Amino acid sequence: MLQYLYATPVASIIFVLTIVTSVYAFSNPQIYGNMMLHPYSIHRNKSKWYTVFTSGIIHADWMHLIFNMVTFFYFGFSLESIFVQANGPLGHLYFAMLYIVSLVLSDIPTIIQQKNNPGYYSLGASGAISAVLFSFILFYPKAELRIFFAIPMPAYLFAVLYIGYCIWASKNSQDRINHDAHLFGALSGLLITIVLHHWIIGHFIGQF
Repeated sequence: MLQYLYATPVASIIFVLTIVTSVYAFSNPQIYGNMMLHPYSIHRNKSKWYTVFTSGIIHADWMHLIFNMVTFFYFGFSLESIFVQANGPLGHLYFAMLYIVSLVLSDIPTIIQQKNNPGYYSLGASGAISAVLFSFILFYPKAELRIFFAIPMPAYLFAVLYIGYCIWASKNSQDRINHDAHLFGALSGLLITIVLHHWIIGHFIGQF
């Protein structure tokens, strides 16, 4: 663990903080409720904006937490290392910026859409983790991803299918998953990576 903390301190802190906070919140309903994103409250009480951040370090249940943390473990630590290789020590800051800014940007459409819905709540790190995954794909578009840990697929194809599914699901799905956060998190990850690394588009195209 010390090796991860030394080489990828930001990813390590995010990983541990998210797990510890999520597990703690599972057994503390009051804290759990106070940390969830509630667009209706944000619209009427600007001080509740802090939940944009706190909702990203709690999860709905163990399956939600495990799925997000496994994804983050595989791609978050790698992406921070990639950023450091590309930018030196500044890469740690860039990785932190990508994660935090994407977490905020992924929630803004939901806040706008649900601001008059008192029954709507959202939580989880999925928006920021989608950003991490899509940033990684810009660097390694031909990397093999395993969907549901079983089905092999090149990363660029997964990205296309993921975006398409998020757009469809945000309009048609009734599963109570915040697909807009997934979509805008992924788009935020692409945009921020391009802003931080102007050469990445040429690099991406060159992989084909």
